[in-house]
Amino acid sequence: MNRVIPAAVALAIAGSFLSGCAAVAVTGVTAAALMASDRRTSGTYIEDETIEWKVVNLMRNDFGSEHINATSFNRRVLLTGEAHTEEIKKRAEDAVRRLPNVKEVTNELQVAGVSSFASRGGDSLVTSNVKARMVNNGRFSPTHVKVLTESGVVYLMGLVTPAEADAAVEIARTTSGVARVVKVFEYLPS
Repeated sequence: MNRVIPAAVALAIAGSFLSGCAAVAVTGVTAAALMASDRRTSGTYIEDETIEWKVVNLMRNDFGSEHINATSFNRRVLLTGEAHTEEIKKRAEDAVRRLPNVKEVTNELQVAGVSSFASRGGDSLVTSNVKARMVNNGRFSPTHVKVLTESGVVYLMGLVTPAEADAAVEIARTTSGVARVVKVFEYLPS
């Protein structure tokens, strides 16, 4: 894996300069840096991104009037947002389970009308505040924990030890605006 990342960075930089797009080089370098500190393999990291794009397309095509988000981490998909009925919630979960390479689905969709943009903006602020409080916390690397917020509920994903999970939950639950914290962690040995 250590050889793959420098090769990916070199390829991204070379490809972007050949096409004249320096922004692609920056994006490639940033992605490679994130992959280097991630506990997932680079292949799993890329597969998670692919799964998320597949779910976006699936939701747009089959569930267009719903507000359904998917976050994939280590091929485990978390569904958040709103579905108008319990049947739609179940159908969305079943559709995601059938996608290639999905190991598990955690369905946290709420049966409700679509949330407002103001509500989503507030959720983005809560996510940013939780992430900011995780920087330099001294107990875990913030790159090992993925944070997202939906309707004031903070979801935490990642490959972490139990001690890292406890520390991340403590930071999240004591952040202003957090109504509840849901752990969707995959645990490593201590």
